[in-house]
Amino acid sequence: MKKHGHANIPIFIPHLGCPNDCIFCNQRTISGHTDFDPSGVKNEIETALATLGERTAEIAFFGGSFTGIDRGLMIYLLDLAQEYVNSGKVIGIRLSTRPDYINGEIIEILKKYTVSAVELGIQSTDDAVLRAARRGHTAEQSKNAVFALKNAGFSVVGQMMVGLPSATPDGELDTARNIAAWGCEAARVYPTVVFRDTDLCTLAKMGKYTPMTGEVAASRAAGVLDVFDREGVDVIRVGLCASENLASDEAVFGGANHPAVGELAMNELYFKRICEMIDKTEKTGDDLIIYVAPGAVSRAAGQKRRNVLSLSEKYGINRIKVLEKIDIIGYNIEIEYIM
Repeated sequence: MKKHGHANIPIFIPHLGCPNDCIFCNQRTISGHTDFDPSGVKNEIETALATLGERTAEIAFFGGSFTGIDRGLMIYLLDLAQEYVNSGKVIGIRLSTRPDYINGEIIEILKKYTVSAVELGIQSTDDAVLRAARRGHTAEQSKNAVFALKNAGFSVVGQMMVGLPSATPDGELDTARNIAAWGCEAARVYPTVVFRDTDLCTLAKMGKYTPMTGEVAASRAAGVLDVFDREGVDVIRVGLCASENLASDEAVFGGANHPAVGELAMNELYFKRICEMIDKTEKTGDDLIIYVAPGAVSRAAGQKRRNVLSLSEKYGINRIKVLEKIDIIGYNIEIEYIM
């Protein structure tokens, strides 16, 4: 049976276009790619297309700062991707880049192609955090880049991190609010992973940076998810995309490398929302039904029904059922006590 839905065809350009090494960055480890051969891109796309079935797809240039690479290479890759758009094999092109690599010239180039979305590595809107992470750009540059892209008609995805050096949970919530206020349609949230061969790893070994546990990462990401949900910003993903080498101790020193950190963050947000609803609702029965959006039952119940068990213990509820309700969206919930 052919699959339906949507997929990205990722073309990783590891570290190409990046002007400096951020304190946390080892793109070769993150992407699983150590080099880049432009002549192999067409074959990568063709191989991916053969697996799509009836899914729609975008060609996505990830891994480096796409708009900072050599102009000739950038235009070659855009031309190649556009050929697949023109043939109807894919519906668009998306790319990731840095805020300080967006300007009028870049925007005019991108407007010549069917660019569906530009993903900006904002990471934080606290300049102190950006300096500590050695990002090399300011929050104001991020804001200006989002506005410039939006004014040119592009969809913008704001990428942010939690757990960076000098970052606080409240500051991360502010970053999420700014990303929403600036008009980003979607976001990605990356809890900080400490990769080996990075300066962040050196700081961690010296005791000058404490890597987050999986639970702390999930909690901080849940707070950010809460903001985005209330502001109507779709969160594409929480956590790095899985690759085999991310599970290896040779690649990762510590931090939020739990393979299900996104799921844990969603579980925690649901737990928080359910508790808030129970606290303001008069109890009228010993059993409880929790209604959630279609497809969200397992997230609301928690891994191994952890949320259900915790709620039962916390509130003395006999039985709890989690059911779908078609008119509920996002992380909204409804509850009903029954005798």
